[in-house]
Amino acid sequence: MRTRFLGLIAWLLAMACLASPAAAHYPYCTCALEDGKIACKGGFSDGTGAEGVTLDVISYEEEILVPGKFGPESVVHFDRPTGEFYVLFDAGPGHVVEVDWRDIDGLSP
Repeated sequence: MRTRFLGLIAWLLAMACLASPAAAHYPYCTCALEDGKIACKGGFSDGTGAEGVTLDVISYEEEILVPGKFGPESVVHFDRPTGEFYVLFDAGPGHVVEVDWRDIDGLSP
């Protein structure tokens, strides 16, 4: 009887773990003009940094103007490209953020 009871408890615990929602973490990327360069900081809502995550600067014609990856500080610095562009933070499916040049703090359209 005790074995059956312990088995039931183990099964209930396993089902509770499977039924609990996954801990979601959302990506973020903010960019601003700092000392003549654009600085983009990225990470995730759970406090995780973005080291190794791709951050590309792309023209409206889909040409990569500045390829990059976040370093240990989760910040990428680059010179302002000429023309219209957007910044693409790409940590994989469901973890993509686009920042249009018009939304970068300190840049005026």
